[in-house]
Amino acid sequence: MSKKDDKVVSLDQKRMEAFWGKPISVYTRAQALEDGTLCDLTPIAPRYGFKIPMACTSAVWHTIEWNEAIEARKPDSTGQSTEGRLHDVMSMAGMAAQAAARNEPTHIVEVKVLMVPTAGSVVAPLEETFILVVSGGDNGEPVLTLMLPGED
Repeated sequence: MSKKDDKVVSLDQKRMEAFWGKPISVYTRAQALEDGTLCDLTPIAPRYGFKIPMACTSAVWHTIEWNEAIEARKPDSTGQSTEGRLHDVMSMAGMAAQAAARNEPTHIVEVKVLMVPTAGSVVAPLEETFILVVSGGDNGEPVLTLMLPGED
Protein backbone atom coordinates (compact mmCIF):
# COMPACT_ATOMS: atom_id res chain seq x y z
CA MET A 1 0.00 0.00 0.00
CA SER A 2 1.32 3.45 -0.86
CA LYS A 3 0.97 6.48 1.40
CA LYS A 4 -1.88 7.69 -0.83
CA ASP A 5 -3.73 4.36 -0.38
CA ASP A 6 -3.50 4.65 3.43
CA LYS A 7 -5.92 7.60 3.25
CA VAL A 8 -8.61 5.49 1.53
CA VAL A 9 -8.68 2.71 4.14
CA SER A 10 -12.05 2.25 5.85
CA LEU A 11 -12.53 2.07 9.60
CA ASP A 12 -13.48 -1.63 9.29
CA GLN A 13 -10.28 -2.32 7.35
CA LYS A 14 -8.23 -0.53 10.03
CA ARG A 15 -9.88 -2.66 12.72
CA MET A 16 -9.21 -5.84 10.74
CA GLU A 17 -5.56 -4.88 10.26
CA ALA A 18 -5.22 -4.01 13.95
CA PHE A 19 -6.45 -7.51 14.82
CA TRP A 20 -4.99 -9.65 11.99
CA GLY A 21 -2.13 -7.47 10.72
CA LYS A 22 -1.52 -6.22 7.16
CA PRO A 23 -2.77 -8.53 4.39
CA ILE A 24 -0.17 -10.75 2.75
CA SER A 25 -1.87 -10.56 -0.63
CA VAL A 26 -4.79 -8.61 -2.07
CA TYR A 27 -6.74 -9.60 -5.20
CA THR A 28 -8.24 -6.42 -6.60
CA ARG A 29 -11.31 -5.90 -8.74
CA ALA A 30 -9.05 -4.48 -11.46
CA GLN A 31 -7.06 -7.73 -11.45
CA ALA A 32 -10.27 -9.77 -11.61
CA LEU A 33 -11.42 -7.75 -14.63
CA GLU A 34 -8.02 -8.11 -16.27
CA ASP A 35 -7.81 -11.88 -15.85
CA GLY A 36 -11.42 -12.59 -16.83
CA THR A 37 -12.77 -13.62 -13.42
CA LEU A 38 -15.08 -10.62 -13.82
CA CYS A 39 -16.52 -9.40 -17.14
CA ASP A 40 -16.94 -5.63 -17.49
CA LEU A 41 -20.53 -4.54 -18.18
CA THR A 42 -19.86 -0.84 -17.53
CA PRO A 43 -20.03 0.21 -21.21
CA ILE A 44 -23.62 -1.07 -21.61
CA ALA A 45 -24.86 -0.54 -18.04
CA PRO A 46 -26.09 3.06 -18.57
CA ARG A 47 -28.61 1.80 -21.17
CA TYR A 48 -30.32 -0.04 -18.32
CA GLY A 49 -30.23 2.79 -15.78
CA PHE A 50 -26.99 1.92 -13.97
CA LYS A 51 -24.77 4.88 -13.16
CA ILE A 52 -21.81 3.16 -11.48
CA PRO A 53 -19.29 0.60 -12.78
CA MET A 54 -20.79 -2.85 -13.26
CA ALA A 55 -19.34 -6.30 -13.85
CA CYS A 56 -20.53 -9.89 -13.80
CA THR A 57 -18.72 -13.04 -12.78
CA SER A 58 -17.46 -15.37 -15.49
CA ALA A 59 -20.07 -17.92 -14.34
CA VAL A 60 -22.84 -15.39 -15.02
CA TRP A 61 -21.32 -14.61 -18.41
CA HIS A 62 -21.29 -18.33 -19.30
CA THR A 63 -24.97 -18.49 -18.30
CA ILE A 64 -25.75 -15.57 -20.63
CA GLU A 65 -23.44 -16.48 -23.52
CA TRP A 66 -25.08 -18.24 -26.45
CA ASN A 67 -23.42 -19.58 -29.57
CA GLU A 68 -24.29 -21.54 -32.69
CA ALA A 69 -22.92 -24.77 -31.22
CA ILE A 70 -25.49 -24.53 -28.44
CA GLU A 71 -28.26 -23.80 -30.95
CA ALA A 72 -27.25 -26.85 -33.02
CA ARG A 73 -27.77 -29.15 -29.99
CA LYS A 74 -31.35 -27.97 -29.46
CA PRO A 75 -34.11 -29.92 -31.24
CA ASP A 76 -35.99 -26.74 -32.20
CA SER A 77 -34.68 -23.29 -33.00
CA THR A 78 -34.86 -21.11 -29.89
CA GLY A 79 -34.15 -17.70 -31.40
CA GLN A 80 -31.57 -17.05 -28.69
CA SER A 81 -28.55 -14.76 -28.93
CA THR A 82 -26.00 -13.49 -26.45
CA GLU A 83 -27.13 -9.90 -27.08
CA GLY A 84 -30.78 -10.76 -26.42
CA ARG A 85 -30.01 -12.76 -23.30
CA LEU A 86 -27.76 -9.97 -21.98
CA HIS A 87 -30.53 -7.45 -22.66
CA ASP A 88 -33.00 -9.58 -20.68
CA VAL A 89 -30.65 -9.99 -17.71
CA MET A 90 -29.67 -6.31 -17.63
CA SER A 91 -33.30 -5.16 -17.98
CA MET A 92 -34.45 -7.39 -15.12
CA ALA A 93 -31.46 -6.33 -12.98
CA GLY A 94 -32.34 -2.69 -13.59
CA MET A 95 -35.97 -3.24 -12.61
CA ALA A 96 -34.98 -5.22 -9.50
CA ALA A 97 -32.54 -2.49 -8.43
CA GLN A 98 -35.17 0.24 -8.92
CA ALA A 99 -37.75 -1.73 -6.94
CA ALA A 100 -35.27 -2.28 -4.11
CA ALA A 101 -34.41 1.43 -4.04
CA ARG A 102 -38.10 2.37 -3.79
CA ASN A 103 -38.86 -0.14 -1.03
CA GLU A 104 -36.26 -0.87 1.59
CA PRO A 105 -32.80 -0.04 0.21
CA THR A 106 -30.34 -2.90 0.40
CA HIS A 107 -26.93 -3.70 -1.05
CA ILE A 108 -28.02 -7.13 -2.32
CA VAL A 109 -30.87 -7.69 -4.79
CA GLU A 110 -32.16 -10.98 -6.18
CA VAL A 111 -32.80 -10.92 -9.94
CA LYS A 112 -34.94 -13.58 -11.59
CA VAL A 113 -34.88 -14.07 -15.37
CA LEU A 114 -36.57 -16.65 -17.61
CA MET A 115 -33.87 -18.15 -19.84
CA VAL A 116 -33.48 -21.14 -22.14
CA PRO A 117 -30.71 -23.24 -20.55
CA THR A 118 -27.44 -23.49 -22.46
CA ALA A 119 -26.95 -27.13 -21.41
CA GLY A 120 -29.08 -30.06 -22.51
CA SER A 121 -31.88 -30.10 -25.06
CA VAL A 122 -34.45 -28.06 -23.12
CA VAL A 123 -35.96 -25.28 -25.23
CA ALA A 124 -38.52 -24.00 -22.72
CA PRO A 125 -37.28 -21.09 -20.59
CA LEU A 126 -36.52 -21.83 -16.95
CA GLU A 127 -36.14 -19.34 -14.11
CA GLU A 128 -32.52 -18.38 -13.47
CA THR A 129 -31.58 -16.46 -10.32
CA PHE A 130 -28.81 -13.89 -10.17
CA ILE A 131 -27.61 -11.74 -7.29
CA LEU A 132 -26.79 -8.05 -7.83
CA VAL A 133 -24.48 -6.62 -5.16
CA VAL A 134 -23.33 -3.05 -4.64
CA SER A 135 -20.06 -2.89 -2.76
CA GLY A 136 -16.83 -0.93 -2.53
CA GLY A 137 -14.39 -1.07 -5.41
CA ASP A 138 -10.61 -1.04 -5.16
CA ASN A 139 -10.64 2.54 -3.85
CA GLY A 140 -13.89 2.38 -1.89
CA GLU A 141 -16.02 3.71 -4.76
CA PRO A 142 -19.44 2.07 -5.29
CA VAL A 143 -19.45 -0.76 -7.85
CA LEU A 144 -22.01 -3.36 -8.92
CA THR A 145 -21.36 -7.07 -9.38
CA LEU A 146 -23.84 -9.52 -10.89
CA MET A 147 -23.23 -13.07 -9.66
CA LEU A 148 -24.85 -16.45 -9.24
CA PRO A 149 -26.18 -17.50 -5.82
CA GLY A 150 -23.33 -18.87 -3.75
CA GLU A 151 -20.64 -16.77 -5.41
CA ASP A 152 -18.92 -13.97 -3.55
